[in-house]
Amino acid sequence: MVKIKKVRLYKTVYVPEELPRTPYREVAFVGRSNVGKSSLLNTLANNFKLARVSSEPGKTRSVNFFLVNERFFLVDLPGYGFAKVPLKEQKRWRELIETYLKGRDTLKGVFLLVDSRIGPTEKDLQMKDWLDFYGIPYVVVATKVDKLRTSERQKLEKKIQEGLGDKNIKIVPFSAKTREGRVELLKEIERLLES
Repeated sequence: MVKIKKVRLYKTVYVPEELPRTPYREVAFVGRSNVGKSSLLNTLANNFKLARVSSEPGKTRSVNFFLVNERFFLVDLPGYGFAKVPLKEQKRWRELIETYLKGRDTLKGVFLLVDSRIGPTEKDLQMKDWLDFYGIPYVVVATKVDKLRTSERQKLEKKIQEGLGDKNIKIVPFSAKTREGRVELLKEIERLLES
């Protein structure tokens, strides 16, 4: 399991031309707006000031590179599917995300975050299909599991697998509040980085 000792913001990118070329391997985090991406990154890093958490969806408008232990990157991608953001801005985000995902030989895998209360949306399914198409390894993370009732929790894996159209997909349940799933995610990060 990877141990996160030191994390710092390395670079914030708003346009594809600014994407850094470095020798470091990286894993990226993607999901719809308000899925709990910033909270997850902060929990992994044990630093609750690392990624800005907002009650207002669509706050991450850039690709943020966080350098861990001077060894690898955690990459925070803009949230997708938030209607209140102007179409022009949504298009810019999409281009930025797609350019990043398509052109990174240092990218070792993606964590696709799905809100456990809502299940996979059409946009989540599109992202999964896109990752499949480009052959990018990914792990599905079900966020906010502390908010589920026991009965919902028991059906969680099946609900997400059906929503994404893949009954073999592995789901990691996660809660920033209880820290459930943190250790498993750190193990998955290590597995992806070493693959």
